[in-house]
Amino acid sequence: MWKSVASNALTLLIVGIFLLGGLVLWGKDQYTGPGPLAEAICVRVQPGARMGSVTNDLEEKGAVTSASIMRIGADYSDKTDQLKAGSFLVQPGASMEEIVDIITRGGANSCGSQIIYRIGVTSAQAEVRDFDAASGHYVEKAEFDLSSDAPKPEDFTRLRNQSDTAYRVVVAEGVTSWQVVDALGRIDVMDGEIAGVPDEGSLAPDSYEVRVGDDRAALIDQMQTKQRLILADAWANRVEDLPYDSPEEALIMASIIEKETGVASERRQVASVFVNRLNQGMRLQTDPTVIYGITKGEGVLGRGLRRSELDRETPYNTYVIPGLPPTPIANPGRASIEAAMDPEQTDFIFFVADGSGGHAFAETLADHNANVAKWRQIEAERANQ
Repeated sequence: MWKSVASNALTLLIVGIFLLGGLVLWGKDQYTGPGPLAEAICVRVQPGARMGSVTNDLEEKGAVTSASIMRIGADYSDKTDQLKAGSFLVQPGASMEEIVDIITRGGANSCGSQIIYRIGVTSAQAEVRDFDAASGHYVEKAEFDLSSDAPKPEDFTRLRNQSDTAYRVVVAEGVTSWQVVDALGRIDVMDGEIAGVPDEGSLAPDSYEVRVGDDRAALIDQMQTKQRLILADAWANRVEDLPYDSPEEALIMASIIEKETGVASERRQVASVFVNRLNQGMRLQTDPTVIYGITKGEGVLGRGLRRSELDRETPYNTYVIPGLPPTPIANPGRASIEAAMDPEQTDFIFFVADGSGGHAFAETLADHNANVAKWRQIEAERANQ
């Protein structure tokens, strides 16, 4: 009898081991195999969240078949305590293993809500937008002028109070240092004071990630460090025989190029015009420098230049003074800095607007006058429309 009992027990044990092994294999397949998600979703992990609450939320959304299996898998891979706060995009069919990796790897938010502060040449705006996981694109919810005293949009207030909202400050090419400082002072998610306006041209136009409570002066330092590196790299790779003796002079030239054209393909041609003028002892004769002499970079002139302003001798009136003005007239981007260091090889010494947003270039005064006549005709036709 005892032999029979022992035999049955051994049989049950073997069957149990096989069943347990099968269950483990099934669980592993469930954890690593394709998930049930039919459309992409944005998973928000709040600061201080625990794996249990996140997996339960994912099961409710239909992203995983079993919150329990996902927790066991995360625990087995030692990732249970590695959750990162943020908003993360989960693609259709993502396995539990892939989702665990996404929410524990961290890094920049790949979806969710954003508030973007855009510092432009003519205005500073805040853009509020949400990520639409189904389309894979951000959808603008609201926009407002940073200088306005009007109440903020409801969507801004909503996202401002969300802990996982991402913030960016985007500085456009050609803005002045005063404009950057003025706009940063209006961004209420940042703290601290900026001691004075940084040197013109010293800030790198780019997109910068910021967080609630970040110091404004620290962001200025970041912009200056980036611009120094860009300038140093471009200067080290400059072509020979340029008519400026230092990186600082090249930066002045780059700022003029930046303000003269918004067409990327024209930058090196515009640079060639000014380099040719300097090499020939001609005056630069560029309106943006005159305008800077009037505004000091504090806002936009908002009108045309007067004859008296073009005739008056100031350090920035390149119709009157020889050579470069004493400082940059804006913060140029990398492309304009590189154009100043490597201008196109041309014989152009004139250019004028061509009506398409770009410019018509000329080697002789006669050709330039013909281009000017065409531009004035375009202006007249537009005025009569």
